[in-house]
Amino acid sequence: MNTPICDFVREYEKKHTLRLHMPGHKGEELLGPEKYDITEIDGADVLYRANGIIAESQKNASVLFGSKKTLYSTEGSSLCIRAMLFLVKAYAVKNGRGAVIAAGRNAHKVFMTAAALLDIDVRWLKGNSREILSCEITAEYLDRYLQSADEKPAAVYITSPDYLGNLSDIKGLAEVCGRHSVLLIVDNAHGAYLNFLDENKHPLHLGAHMCCDSAHKTLPALTGGAYLHIGENAPVFFSENAENALSMFSSTSPSYLILQSLDKVNEYLADGYKQKLNEFVRSVLQLKKKLQENGYSLTGAEPLKICIRTKPYGYTGEELGNILKEKNAVCEFYDKDFCVLMLSVQNGKEGIAELEKILCSVPKKEEIKALPPEIPEGKSRISMKEALFSVSEYLPTQECEGKILASPCVSCPPAVPIAVCGDVITKELTECFKYYNIDTLCVVK
Repeated sequence: MNTPICDFVREYEKKHTLRLHMPGHKGEELLGPEKYDITEIDGADVLYRANGIIAESQKNASVLFGSKKTLYSTEGSSLCIRAMLFLVKAYAVKNGRGAVIAAGRNAHKVFMTAAALLDIDVRWLKGNSREILSCEITAEYLDRYLQSADEKPAAVYITSPDYLGNLSDIKGLAEVCGRHSVLLIVDNAHGAYLNFLDENKHPLHLGAHMCCDSAHKTLPALTGGAYLHIGENAPVFFSENAENALSMFSSTSPSYLILQSLDKVNEYLADGYKQKLNEFVRSVLQLKKKLQENGYSLTGAEPLKICIRTKPYGYTGEELGNILKEKNAVCEFYDKDFCVLMLSVQNGKEGIAELEKILCSVPKKEEIKALPPEIPEGKSRISMKEALFSVSEYLPTQECEGKILASPCVSCPPAVPIAVCGDVITKELTECFKYYNIDTLCVVK
């Protein structure tokens, strides 16, 4: 598969052109990659008004993922989430429907802030899980919700895979959404590779109308590289307006290093990646089996994620994460209950072997039986938008009972807020914040 963006930049660099344009480094090395770092000069095309090399590269990606249209983001899936919500609201307004989205409660904080900025009415779906990072929304659960909803949402928003490696039944959810004439959009940031499994588990293949993928999370792309995919079954309105939606929230100075990375990933995916991926997945499955035989408790079915419930093994997630760090292995995320390891083909069999050696060298201890607090149902006093734009202040968590949360107070990872902007902070919520080491909250003054 050709790489038009990479080819253009390399040809430009070979000419040793006098660079009378941005960036200010002029191609001179300070960090290393400056000579390939350009801006939207003649011939380099314009992201979100693409009709040249970027358009050609995006078409390559669209073919690989089987989409109606695929667009690049150099600002991660966060940009794509904002654009998806804008498109859903614009489409709803165009068709005389309310800007209502039903969303799994484990949505990324960007979803919440984008919904607030766009004044979208979010109806939260808690599902069947007690954990803040997971939200088990089955087809039956969604069907019951849509049948009984006082106002049918314009779209259902699902996060799959979630941070703990759980995969939603996207096919079943898509069928339910179809019966109720509701759109299905998916935050697939952790699952770009799902399209290339022997059994394709990518949301577009399973019936989602639109989704985002973070190429940098599981594919060998630079950080910030992501895709916005429009499905073949999506309204024409989405593909006609997707570039405009992205441009509304994005920088006018996209990183050409990231664009080249996405362009090069197309070639990587087309050149035997599927076979490499599925061989690697089989190695990961063998590792998971060995870890379970060794006494580890695993959760989640995502092939490239190993999520350990650490307390049954006698450790908090924080303790196990620090043990890994001492052995020169750094995990993706840990808290008191979980240790999350994200893998990719680039880890190779050597990485799998090293990880097995490290984890199996950790002695099993007596089970820690303390359970995390159950996240209580949120009680909204004002809208997310009103809360976000209110005069606010930061206070110690223990002083916030009875106050209204103004802004999501959670780091990334995992970036899943414990409470929603506009929620009243109850005693139960205060205990949850303390459990997850959040000692300061932004509240309405």
